[in-house]
Amino acid sequence: MADQEHESRLTVLLAFGANLGIAAAKVIAALITGSASLAAEAAHSIADTFNEVLLFVGLRRSGRPADRRHPLGYGLERYIWTLLVAVAIFGMGALFAFYQGVETLLGRRGGEVDPLVGYLVLGVSAVLEGTSWRRAFRQVRADARAEGLPLAAFIRRTDEPTSISVLLEDTAALTGLAVAFAGLSLRHLTGSAVWDGIGSLLIGVLLTAVALMLGRINLHLLVGRQADPRLVADVRRRLAAAPDVEWVADILTLTVGADRVLVCARLDFRDGLTSAAVEHATVRMARELRAAHEEIDEVFLEAVPRDDPELRARVIGRYGDRFQSPPGGTDRPGPGGP
Repeated sequence: MADQEHESRLTVLLAFGANLGIAAAKVIAALITGSASLAAEAAHSIADTFNEVLLFVGLRRSGRPADRRHPLGYGLERYIWTLLVAVAIFGMGALFAFYQGVETLLGRRGGEVDPLVGYLVLGVSAVLEGTSWRRAFRQVRADARAEGLPLAAFIRRTDEPTSISVLLEDTAALTGLAVAFAGLSLRHLTGSAVWDGIGSLLIGVLLTAVALMLGRINLHLLVGRQADPRLVADVRRRLAAAPDVEWVADILTLTVGADRVLVCARLDFRDGLTSAAVEHATVRMARELRAAHEEIDEVFLEAVPRDDPELRARVIGRYGDRFQSPPGGTDRPGPGGP
């Protein structure tokens, strides 16, 4: 967990350094060439530089330990800052690219341009962005392998969006450089500014797509998402196998930060156990779950009767008809349930 945090910080810092230099070069090139595509890319790089600051702040603030006011810690704050990254990509990058494209297509920006500086800046930018992208891709791929997931599935399921944000930003940046190069080249070859305007619009569409993707990832994490289904299944299996437990009535899990999971379970303990035996069993099972899964932060186990009608109604209301009857006749979640 600490290693992943360290790797994320290095990825963000490398991306910040690359984007800062690229942004400065693109601004100068856009002013010299008068290219709308280059101006859109300059705004894109400025937004990315600002975004790395947001990501770094999120990493620092979300790592604070739990306290009295925030007993589950500050892990969810990371998703707030990463969501702001999505907003910045759209507000600072995409909207400006759309504006530049429309202005060019309406003929309010035009004239002859000197593309040489633009070509040089785009080439250097591609090298720097490629270095940052390679670093982000290697980290995300290593994290996916550690989780035993394909890359696409890991991006959908991860609770650590920082490196994903950098990877998506850099992927969009490299694609945007190719679009800007095409727009600048076609303007140079044809003498028509329309191609440059179209390139700027395409960059705006690209940035909008990235912003929506990042926003969706963080929205699910902020709303409150269940832990990895494999972890949930293993927690159910371990609790059901405990000698003191007759029936696992319900399991709730919640992601409360990067590699931090809250587990709540309602258990019907075997008849004949004393209150002291139940207390010792809950402490033991909680300790075993945390030992089995490093990401489990807090465990709450509640003793319940299997025939309580209110509990039954709440569980059925949450999981619908995914139930089967245990010995004794009361419905319960099936093996593939919550």
